[in-house]
Order: sequence, then C-alpha cells, then structure tokens
Amino acid sequence: MARTYAGILGLLAFLTSLAHGLMHGAGGVSVLWTAWCCLLLFALVGCVIGWVAEWIVEDSVHGRISAELAARQAARTPQLAAEGE
Repeated sequence: MARTYAGILGLLAFLTSLAHGLMHGAGGVSVLWTAWCCLLLFALVGCVIGWVAEWIVEDSVHGRISAELAARQAARTPQLAAEGE
C-alpha cells in the first residue's frame, strides 16, 4: 500500500509541477528540477501515508478476527460442558 501511495502522489506532484512550469513559461531545466524535487518529496509523503494506512487496516482486521474468535470460543464452551454431562 505504501508503494502505491508513493507512486501516485509522486507522479501527481511531478505532472503538476511540469504543467505549472510550462504554463508560466519557466526554463526547461528549472521546471524539470522542480518537478523532480516535488516527485521525491511527495513520494516520501505518500510512502509514510501508505505505511500508516496499511498499519491501521491490519490492526483493525486483527482486532476483528480476535474478537470473533473469542466470541466463538465463548459460545462453544457451554456447549462442550453440556455435552460432557
């Protein structure tokens, strides 16, 4: 997930910087340098955002599975006690 966010945000920043530079008539080298810097910066930001999002989703799924297993175990315990009598 982190790589996906990094790729999307980096590419979006790169293209936005290119469009901005071309619309304002900036020089080619300065436009490419700015776009490259934006790509790296936003790819790093996207990587952090994707890592946090992945951690949150995994934690949520783990919590739900643990709760469901505990509920099943609690429901199963009285049945086993009744069968043993």
